[in-house]
Amino acid sequence: MNAFRSSARLARLSLALAACFPVFTHAQTGTLKPTVVTATRSPTLADDLVSEVQVVDRAAIEASSARTLPELLARTAGVQMSSNGGRGKQPSVFIRGAENRHTILMVDGVRIGSATAGTPTWDALPVEMIERIEILKGPASALYGSEGVGGVVQVFTRRGQEGFHPHAALTAGSNRHWLAAGGLQGGQGGWRYALGAQRLRERGFNSTQPYVPFGNYNPDVDPFYQDAVNASVSHDFGGGWRADAGLMHSDGISWYDDGLGVNARTAIRATTARAGVEGRVLEGWRTELRVSQASDTANIIEANFPGAFRTRETQWTWQNHVDSPLGAVLAGLERREQDVDATTAYTVSSRAIDAVFLGLNGSTGGHSWQANARRDRNSQFGTADTWFAGYGYRFSPAWRVHASHGTSFVAPSFNQLYFPRFGNPLLQPERGRNTDLGVTYTAGEHELRLVRFDNRIRGFMTNTTLPVNIPRVRIDGWSLGYTGKVERVALRANLEFLDPRNAVTQQLLPRRARHAANLGADWQVDSKWTVGANLLGVGKRYDDVANSQPLGGYATADLYADWRFAPGWSLQARLNNLADRRYETAYGYNQPGREFYLTLRWQPK
Repeated sequence: MNAFRSSARLARLSLALAACFPVFTHAQTGTLKPTVVTATRSPTLADDLVSEVQVVDRAAIEASSARTLPELLARTAGVQMSSNGGRGKQPSVFIRGAENRHTILMVDGVRIGSATAGTPTWDALPVEMIERIEILKGPASALYGSEGVGGVVQVFTRRGQEGFHPHAALTAGSNRHWLAAGGLQGGQGGWRYALGAQRLRERGFNSTQPYVPFGNYNPDVDPFYQDAVNASVSHDFGGGWRADAGLMHSDGISWYDDGLGVNARTAIRATTARAGVEGRVLEGWRTELRVSQASDTANIIEANFPGAFRTRETQWTWQNHVDSPLGAVLAGLERREQDVDATTAYTVSSRAIDAVFLGLNGSTGGHSWQANARRDRNSQFGTADTWFAGYGYRFSPAWRVHASHGTSFVAPSFNQLYFPRFGNPLLQPERGRNTDLGVTYTAGEHELRLVRFDNRIRGFMTNTTLPVNIPRVRIDGWSLGYTGKVERVALRANLEFLDPRNAVTQQLLPRRARHAANLGADWQVDSKWTVGANLLGVGKRYDDVANSQPLGGYATADLYADWRFAPGWSLQARLNNLADRRYETAYGYNQPGREFYLTLRWQPK
């Protein structure tokens, strides 16, 4: 009841805020809403969704001051991040205050992450290769299985298109940073193809302070190198049938501090490979069969505790979409196999998860609905049933409300269960329930969205030295997001209020701020010049579960200017952390100071 009273107050707040914006004629529609696939596993208009989904397109990626995927995500509503230093230093992403391991990361439909750590492989994805990102916020286990507590981040690499379209970019910047990237997209007849490659080198900066935990301080610079390629091909056979395949591979090395005089570094390698066929079986019935494999390798070199860890996940999916009077019916089968190969001996090194899933989503008039159910059978933990139900209603051209409720579960990772001296084989899966209430106000090119969420998790697995299940964790709060355009100025603003707590001890979960805000503006001066600014503010946090080690709040300001000096050519300058603010997202680990980057891009029409 308290949650609903809070939601009512927040709804009144959104009404008041909406009144602050100019009134536009609603018959004059703004930009068309995109079609997304992550929220339903099938193409659906964003306006018809009952979940909160944010789309980041290529134009927004190029205009962003973010250097990495986690930084890019942290500039969207309801997402925070931390990292143990600069680029490639174990970043974590918290969607709506959930754990890093509570987010599913996918590349072109393929899960990518470490089965040993149980977390996404954020370092593996170069921003330059990303065409588009869909961020689903809220429970997703009924769609994708384990780990879908906070949400899903799906990255789409550049895809083929008709004609021949090359592209290239060259960046130089602070800390001896340079990046060269290039590729092409093309197609003719029924064929489409894309190919891309990049090389990144960065000298970096010292990641640690003398007071960093575990005596890891080392006053040297910590570089990051990465090479990556991606490729895809598809063929349309006609008659509604199509086959496609794709590959993404990144190979990097990240230096980190592990004590005085220790030249510690980790070789990081990640690969995703996929192939599939889809087509129309009968009128109103489409089927698709897909197989994919993702591997994640970490080779720790010259550290105090060297070792090599390689995990591999193979997945088969058969998915069907059938039209019905009530909407699109989703039905499918899935099998996932996880394997671990490491220098560390694990008591168990493989497991399999078989799943069956069903769904329905549709819309008519101002009404939209979605329902999903899924059963996963884990070879270690038995069955887990999850479900999701949501409803949306547009009661006027300007106003739309939505509500949903869903369950989630998370199976323990191999490290949490079996890592010598740090694992607990008695751990049990987490179970969660999440409720969302949202209201959206749209007027012309202005949109204001308010979402209230309440996520309750039973058997939460702590990230202490020896993980244990604690009875209850509650993560509730709300996010307010605005996007709009006034003449040639595009505006955006996000505000998050969060209360992530151990419901037994009332202590806050580590490294998540209770308040965070992001403001941005892009001004298209004329046909050649665009300038922009972004301000990020994050409140006080704690670094530990006992709330004994505070992390101070911080604010950073970034600027950029883009000059399109010739057809197909542009030059962009970025200045990050304008005030050279010193701050930490993890205790004892430095974040970048003031940095300057210059990027030359070539992308003919």
